[in-house]
Amino acid sequence: MILEALEQASELTQLQEISENLRDYFNVDHIVYHWVSSAGEQYGCGTYDPAWVQRYVERDYLRVDPVVQGCYQRFTPVDWKKLNWTSKAARGFLADALEHGIGNQGFSVPIRGPSGQFALFTVNHRCDDEAWFAFMETNRRELILVAHYFNQKALEFEPDRAPESATQLSPREVDAMTFLAMGYSRAQVADTLSISEHTLRVYIEAARHKLGAANTTHAVARALQHGLIVI
Repeated sequence: MILEALEQASELTQLQEISENLRDYFNVDHIVYHWVSSAGEQYGCGTYDPAWVQRYVERDYLRVDPVVQGCYQRFTPVDWKKLNWTSKAARGFLADALEHGIGNQGFSVPIRGPSGQFALFTVNHRCDDEAWFAFMETNRRELILVAHYFNQKALEFEPDRAPESATQLSPREVDAMTFLAMGYSRAQVADTLSISEHTLRVYIEAARHKLGAANTTHAVARALQHGLIVI
């Protein structure tokens, strides 16, 4: 249902409502999406308290936020506890965030798109480590998939977006190429997409043929090069 709502969204403002629905669907405290477009324009939506968003901007926390700084250097999703929170500035930022209703647990998916677009999709919650581990074990793959769908939809509304490449992949071919680019095995991709490995091979071969690629690795590289997938 959530992915269908994303696919049917026709304007940027609808992503705010979808982020609220995602929060309720996953039963977490916050879902947040933030992009910086290829032209340098920024857009954000999510469920953080507006007072915290304003404070974040006023105090220029972007400079010290370990989530932003850490994810900008990564291509793979990360649990906040694996980021560097040791500096005095980072500890002060975290204390302030917790006082303003931000949960102690977080998971962020960095996404890179065509021509320098960068985005973060974040799930945030207040719970103990054991509960968070169980939640992530159950929902990690689905959250990554939703993050990329969310970003693909946001890209459709990017001002002055460059024309699409002449080569078009189907949504399932995009999904297959995206997860392969992220380092998933074929078995993991098939499991994540709830399809058989035979069906997955059909999608991969179709994408490879459209991209004029010699093999799967070449197909993934060409899909990234032409902005058909983002990771």
